Formats: sequence, C-alpha cells, structure tokens
Amino acid sequence: MSTPQPTDMEVRAHEDHHASLRLWLRLLSATTHIEDTIRQRLREQFDITLPRFDLMAQLEREPQGLTMGEISRRMMVTGGNVTAIVDQLEKEQLVVRQTLLGDRRIYSVCLTPGGHKTFAAMAKAHETWVVELLAALSERQQSQLYKLLGALKLGLPPRS
Repeated sequence: MSTPQPTDMEVRAHEDHHASLRLWLRLLSATTHIEDTIRQRLREQFDITLPRFDLMAQLEREPQGLTMGEISRRMMVTGGNVTAIVDQLEKEQLVVRQTLLGDRRIYSVCLTPGGHKTFAAMAKAHETWVVELLAALSERQQSQLYKLLGALKLGLPPRS
C-alpha cells in the first residue's frame, strides 16, 4: 500500500495571481514538504512523532526543566496536548515530572539521562536530514535566502 502524496500548495497559483501570493504558496509548499519528510523519517527511524521530538527539543534547551504551561506556550499547543505527550514520554522513561517547591500543583518536566541520549541521536539525524533536504541550494544561496527571509520576518506585523 502506498502512502498518498501531499498536495503541492503551489499548484493553486496562476500567473495572473500576485507575485506575493505565488511566493507564499511556494514557501508553504517547500516548508510542508520538508516537514512531512522529517515527520516520516522520525517515525520510521525512531518511532517518534514530530510533536514528541519538538517537546524533547524544548527540554534539551532548558536543563533545569520547564513547567507544563511553559511547554504549552513554547509549542503553541493546548495544555491537554502537552499532558498527553508528556504522559507518553514519561512511560518511555524519556522525561520525568517533578513538583515545584512551594506549589505541588505545578510540575517541572525534564529529560532523563536516557531522554538526553535518545534526543542526541535524533537531533543528529534531524540535522543530517535538513542538510540533505536543503542541498539543492549552494551555501551562498542558503545564506542569501536566510537573509531574505530574515528581512521578511522583520517586516511582518507583530503577533497579537
């Protein structure tokens, strides 16, 4: 059974559309393709979902741990989603929850030593995949695109 291929968002664009709309759809198509590839490889090679990988990445950056609320804010998902992901990672002994001193209602979540080791292997593979997926662009082109996207990001209105 073959996996259905995602629709290329760019096919929606036509020459009579504004160049900005065509650019937006090309960015969306490229981003979606890269994310789908990484999602599939994480599942195939590590039996993990992208949200679980992302949560572990947040914890890797914060060795002292993060509260459930902080994880939810950083990942821009509901507290219920974070709880479900943490529950699963905790079952696999990749993270541990600890109550904060002074407030037993608030938990801090940290990677376990096994979680650090597992995440390091995934992060190394992830970086290799991203390098591979962007290899169609030379280092100079990647640098140019990085600068251009930075200028675009600075020109966007603030989030509300």
